[in-house]
Amino acid sequence: MSGHGTKETRSGTIRTLVGERDKSFWTALFPMWSVLLGLAAGGLLMLLLDHNPLKVYGDLFSYAFRDIYNIADIFAKATPLILTGLAFAFAFRASLFNIGAQGQFYLGAVAAAACALAFPQLPSIVLLPLCALAAALAGSLWGGFAGFCKARFNANEFLVSMMSTYVAVAVLDFLVRGPLREAKGEYPQTDVLAESAWIPSVIPGTRFHWGFFLALAVAMIAWIILWKTTLGFRIRAVGRNRRAARFAGMNEQRIFIAVFLLSGAFAGLAGFMEVNGVQRMVVQGFNPLLGSEGIGIAILGNAHPLGVVLSALLFGALKVGGILVTQTSTIPSSIIAILEGFVMLFVVLSYWLQHRIAAARARRRASEGGDFR
Repeated sequence: MSGHGTKETRSGTIRTLVGERDKSFWTALFPMWSVLLGLAAGGLLMLLLDHNPLKVYGDLFSYAFRDIYNIADIFAKATPLILTGLAFAFAFRASLFNIGAQGQFYLGAVAAAACALAFPQLPSIVLLPLCALAAALAGSLWGGFAGFCKARFNANEFLVSMMSTYVAVAVLDFLVRGPLREAKGEYPQTDVLAESAWIPSVIPGTRFHWGFFLALAVAMIAWIILWKTTLGFRIRAVGRNRRAARFAGMNEQRIFIAVFLLSGAFAGLAGFMEVNGVQRMVVQGFNPLLGSEGIGIAILGNAHPLGVVLSALLFGALKVGGILVTQTSTIPSSIIAILEGFVMLFVVLSYWLQHRIAAARARRRASEGGDFR
């Protein structure tokens, strides 16, 4: 067989394998069961605390959807979660681990705030896109560093991205205590951004802003990149089998860098959404768990953009309802974090089960002579 034919055969095999994986929509049922099992485990814990789990869950969801303000707050809380979830999910499709979304989020937030504070005289139609671009660029460059280290030195991207978060936190602390500190100099935070830098509210009087729809657009862009472009196919092929992708002529080093650049841009945009849409300033140590929650959301959403959006909305509802439940009862405030932890635990177990099922099917195909050669 000629070299050209061999390359085409390998490429065709990769395409078949990747397509087979992505068409297994039945696997979406596993995260759904994981949510139910996580809520059940949380209910058992509530029983140990002498609380009726049915009443607690009933109150939680009734509070979350009680009025227009609470419903709007669900969308506001889900907006940055969608983007940090995408930051992990996008990299995960290439079998890479972007654990540094928190740092990319922080640098995106600082870049957006710095841009807004530097040009307060600009109209919103110019200033908002400029802030978004600055945030995406800052997050992209910070994430791209992990991709570069992976491509150039074969460094462990898990450790590089995770440790870079501590550096980003230190940079944030330095800026809000130094160059970007408020004019009064009383607190480690920036001045309030000019109104021209505020993302407009969808519903007046609520925190639900138009950034949510931008987050949906970003999720759609991520889906298009992954499933409708050559780059996306290569990303998924590298994630499926790096060795086979390399033999098919794909440059995995370029894929590593491209994935982290895009992944970091998503997390950086989350900083823009939170600062310009909700906070209207940067405060030292704000939203310290947003990056880790994004990891859980990506896993729950099966690393698919649509799944990430739905998972972020679920987490947003849990947060809104959970805050009100803990404020109006003796339920400890940590119960929501515990519920999220239980859900993530069962999601991880579901992935293990999916892997075992896939391995069993592969062995069965091999025994029947239907394995790929």
